[in-house]
Amino acid sequence: MKKFLITACATATALSAVRADDVALVTFQIGSDKKNPKQAAIEFYDGDAPQTVENFKKLARKKFYNGMAVHRVFPDILMQMGDPLSKRHERSKVGTGGPGYTLQPEIHRKHIKGAVAAGRLPDKINPGRLSNGSQFLICLQPMPSYDGQYTVFGHIIWGYEGLNQISEQPVDTNDNPIQRVEIKSIKIMPREKLPQPPVPGPPPPPPKKRWYQFF
Repeated sequence: MKKFLITACATATALSAVRADDVALVTFQIGSDKKNPKQAAIEFYDGDAPQTVENFKKLARKKFYNGMAVHRVFPDILMQMGDPLSKRHERSKVGTGGPGYTLQPEIHRKHIKGAVAAGRLPDKINPGRLSNGSQFLICLQPMPSYDGQYTVFGHIIWGYEGLNQISEQPVDTNDNPIQRVEIKSIKIMPREKLPQPPVPGPPPPPPKKRWYQFF
């Protein structure tokens, strides 16, 4: 009987831990539009990238990411963020910053749609494929060419509509959105406290044809 109770308690504890795993809720603001924030939820691959996940959670809890900008986007393909230099409005060095340290690679997962991966410098100057300590990218479609190259440490649960909208912003010559897209917060919370995904809005009206498109 005693053995049964110990086993039952251990099982209950394990199940509780599974239900209470942490996720992240990321809130973005496009330009000066405070009324329509964009949000996305991220789940973590603690088993495959424990060091990278713990580092991300630590920085998020310290509000390290708050006020940074999304500094690189490709429409409906990829977006990158997490550079502390992006808190300034000087764009020339954005994309080169970090927290002052790198992370050992934990390269196991594939870059499927929704993959969240740590950024890093190219192989030529970073043959060990060390990850940047804070920069990360989000794949908005499968990117098999990145497989085996970057540490994938999480996955998007919901929020693709807003992320795609961010990725479609007009950019400068460095693929940096011209209109600032700011990370307002990244909150770490138990999965059961994650809010429901926002209800998708109506599709935008089709663009009006110019006079020359009728011929």
